[in-house]
Amino acid sequence: MDVLVILIPASLFLGLLGLAAFVWTLRKGMYDDPDGDGQRILDPRYDDKPKPVTRQDDAPSP
Repeated sequence: MDVLVILIPASLFLGLLGLAAFVWTLRKGMYDDPDGDGQRILDPRYDDKPKPVTRQDDAPSP
């Protein structure tokens, strides 16, 4: 039980450190990508109706 005196504050510290890093990246705008969003909407690879996936195993062998 004595180890909990060390582990609980250490885990709280690491959790708060991760939360602070996440908030810092939000404020720096690291998740904003307006140019990429504008390019992806015009890209035909990102379609509402994707092409069906064909498996190589389903193809008849010659």
